[in-house]
Amino acid sequence: MVHDELDKLQGIAPYDGTEPIDGDLRALHRKTHQTIKKVTEDIEQRFHFNTAISAVMELVNAIYQFRSEVRYGPAALPVLRLAVEMAIILISPMVPHIADEMWQTLGHENSVVQEPWPQWDEQAVAEEQQLIVVQVNGKLRNRVYVSPSATNEEVQQVALADERIKTFIGDKPIRKVVVVPGRLVNVVV
Repeated sequence: MVHDELDKLQGIAPYDGTEPIDGDLRALHRKTHQTIKKVTEDIEQRFHFNTAISAVMELVNAIYQFRSEVRYGPAALPVLRLAVEMAIILISPMVPHIADEMWQTLGHENSVVQEPWPQWDEQAVAEEQQLIVVQVNGKLRNRVYVSPSATNEEVQQVALADERIKTFIGDKPIRKVVVVPGRLVNVVV
């Protein structure tokens, strides 16, 4: 991937978070910071190197998907550069020689081991939408997305307003609505 993208990434500074981004760029930026957080916690707190490597591979897969779906523009290249550089830094404790080779291929003069460990951005890590499972009488009937900051009442309103859920409720009276915050809504009819 580093060699495939080298001509596009040469001379591009990594995204610094100062300019607003959205859509696929924001998703890749979020995935980058989620990976930084996951790898940092796996290595420093739990010594789970296998899950740290898995998280970096998920980031690499997200980069490949980003490359195949997004047209490169002036805003895309810095976000892509940041994701690639973070993947290299995060994998460096496990494969230092290969990481250092990729790091220097990107044009850095110092070794990757001399780079400070990256810090994740809490705002970038936060999800914009949260998946909520909606059940009718305990059976999965649909899934809806809500804001992570939505109240139980707002989650309930979104679930009851869903057209598919309305068909399962029909004209039966709703006896009870159970909301498990951040997880599910169960409508009992």
